[in-house]
Amino acid sequence: MVMGRIRKACVVAAGVVALAVVPSAALATPGSGVTATILAKGTSEDGLKIRTKGRTDVVVRTITIQPGGTTGWHYHLGKLIAVVQSGTLTRTMADCSVETSTAGQSFVEPDGARHVHVGRNLGTVPVILYVTYILPEGAPLSVDAPDPGCGT
Repeated sequence: MVMGRIRKACVVAAGVVALAVVPSAALATPGSGVTATILAKGTSEDGLKIRTKGRTDVVVRTITIQPGGTTGWHYHLGKLIAVVQSGTLTRTMADCSVETSTAGQSFVEPDGARHVHVGRNLGTVPVILYVTYILPEGAPLSVDAPDPGCGT
């Protein structure tokens, strides 16, 4: 019982400091040079004390984007919290604005199709992210999307 609470606390703590940008297998705008590993997964039924609408999945994973790699355009059905462990992540948003996040920085990605984005590693070292997804139960980690006209 104590170990279960510790595990849940670790998942929630990681969720406070992590987020992600890797799309699913079939892409409208293909990704490349990206790998990911799920570190932990739970549901709202596991006793997490997070206020959500309905049953929720919480997934924590690490994502590596090699130099020159891209996630492809995508969006998420739930919120994400990410921490950049190394490298510089360059994200182009739906309005074609560009945001960069460097090692030690974190960011939150909002949910929904109007928040389509692409993540790229324009640097010379791998980008490593720790990402926590807070998603409706059973939702995919990401949904493929076309380039909204940004030409990236």
